[in-house]
Amino acid sequence: MTPPASSDLPNPPKPPAAARPPIRLSAQVLTCLVMCLIAAAIIWFTQDVPLAVFTRPAAPMWQLVIGQGLALLAAAVSYGLYRLGASSESTARTIATYARLDLAGFNPLWMALAAAIGEEMLFRAALQPLLGVWIVSLLFLVTHVPVYRFRKLDRASLVQAAGVFGSSVVLGLTFQYVGLIAAILVHLWIDIVGLLVVRAAIRSRTM
Repeated sequence: MTPPASSDLPNPPKPPAAARPPIRLSAQVLTCLVMCLIAAAIIWFTQDVPLAVFTRPAAPMWQLVIGQGLALLAAAVSYGLYRLGASSESTARTIATYARLDLAGFNPLWMALAAAIGEEMLFRAALQPLLGVWIVSLLFLVTHVPVYRFRKLDRASLVQAAGVFGSSVVLGLTFQYVGLIAAILVHLWIDIVGLLVVRAAIRSRTM
């Protein structure tokens, strides 16, 4: 009996693709540190009084007070928009994107804090005085394209892109008229709400 030709043999089953490991808190903290170092260099060489980035246009205490009020408002609006579009494709994609993060325990808080500090230092404190709100918001969107993994230019992708761009404009105006501390607070609360929503959605699917 002649052995079957190799082309007659059934194809062996492909091994299942290994699950991608979650993105750890340490990666977010490292990204924050890199952004802060780049921002510090830009601020040092382009601004006459580098430390003034924390103290103007409003005094730090006023930035804390006004920023906290704006942050709570932004968080409420962010959650309301999620509730309105909870069943939309753009929301599903956003949840899938951030589900790659390790959201156990207090990680949503620390990840949100790392993102808020790093991104506001780089985009608002360092780049916005040089390029303005609109160009910086466009750069902010471009840097988030790999995060959201826009696969095609459809309605869901456009909604996601508009959300990222609009959030950046809000943060830029907060920085311009109130200050960096206020912008960090607004960014922090938007991200905390977003990450907690993602964690809740993941848990509801696994129950």
